[in-house]
Amino acid sequence: MTMRMIVPAMATALLLFTPARAEESLVTFKVLSPEVALDLARATLADCRKRGYQAAVAVVDRFGVPQVMLRDRFAGAHTPNTAIGKAWTAVSFRTNTNDLVAASKEGTAQSGVRNLPGAVVLGGGVMIEAGGVTVGGIGVSGAPGGEADEACAKAGIEAVRDKLEF
Repeated sequence: MTMRMIVPAMATALLLFTPARAEESLVTFKVLSPEVALDLARATLADCRKRGYQAAVAVVDRFGVPQVMLRDRFAGAHTPNTAIGKAWTAVSFRTNTNDLVAASKEGTAQSGVRNLPGAVVLGGGVMIEAGGVTVGGIGVSGAPGGEADEACAKAGIEAVRDKLEF
């Protein structure tokens, strides 16, 4: 090959490979806006109240960082941190905490999950998904049991479902 043939071939090769490298260097993702996170927390708290529960509701982003935390006036002092922990756990493990409760019972291969710092393995933490991707998590604490907490969370998600689809 002559130099005239090598230089254009190398330039073409560089052009072909450069975009792939750039795409691998950057990641694009969706997150909840603060407005939608607040609407979701309010809708969830309203559903808990309708059911007669005094609860705390926390919404975290896809990384587990809290965006919103609401506590009803008579919810226990422990409920804000528990709600945040449930939401964080759901996002961290990409599973609703009610499912994690069953999967991590003593004697199972996943039982160690319960001992991880920050993990709150109690029902009431639900992943928030939109367009097939996880965009956040919601945690509820204060209803009588994890199933009741989860029911409030799921009702809140449904109340803002139209804002989550993209």
